[in-house]
Amino acid sequence: MALHFVHEQAEGATPGDVVVLTGSEAHHAASVRRVREGESVTLTDGRGAWLTGSVTSADPKRVEVRVDARENRPAPERRVLLAQALAKGDRDELAVQAATELGIDGIIPWQAARCVSRWQGPKAEKGRARWQTIVREAAKQAHRAWIPEVEAAATTAGLAAHTGATTVVLDPWTEAPITTMDLPAGDLILVVGPEGGIAPEEIEQLTHAGAILARLGDSVLRTSTAGPAALAVLNARLGRW
Repeated sequence: MALHFVHEQAEGATPGDVVVLTGSEAHHAASVRRVREGESVTLTDGRGAWLTGSVTSADPKRVEVRVDARENRPAPERRVLLAQALAKGDRDELAVQAATELGIDGIIPWQAARCVSRWQGPKAEKGRARWQTIVREAAKQAHRAWIPEVEAAATTAGLAAHTGATTVVLDPWTEAPITTMDLPAGDLILVVGPEGGIAPEEIEQLTHAGAILARLGDSVLRTSTAGPAALAVLNARLGRW
């Protein structure tokens, strides 16, 4: 399998052009992944451009790739976003990483009532940037042409006011399984609560705004696994897999 890289130059590159990797990307390619001259690789700009090319020179400070072919891969017609509650440790980051590998189209950090972790002041933008880095690396590992965007942290009121998508709240105590629930047309927002669970008043607020409740089997999953598990089910139901 060809190595895959993300580079902004891929946006306008065409066959015959040379894309130059420098800095940490070049170091990772040459020193960690040990890419060599003549090796085939793929590149993307994270916005649908997909390039195949050949390495013409490889050095820890500079890797050059000659573009052999280009295609533009369309964005998904139906998007699935993950509203992931903030969690202590790295459990929310694990959820974001796995969901990106599984094909999530956008991430919404959720400051739920029962979140132990709090993004306040400068920490909010720092946390968002951290998640975006995780998403970028996971998308690169998964060879994705589109890199999901991490939105600004949302409150429950913000989620309830979100327009243009149907909200599906994972609730282990509801009766409707996600495997058989009706899926309305259009985009979906998958909501995963913190380890303390979603507060009853938040459930009421979200359902009052039109959210649908769904459960995953009989077990109660951790916040780090619930989202990816639900996304896998939706991928199959939406014909992505």
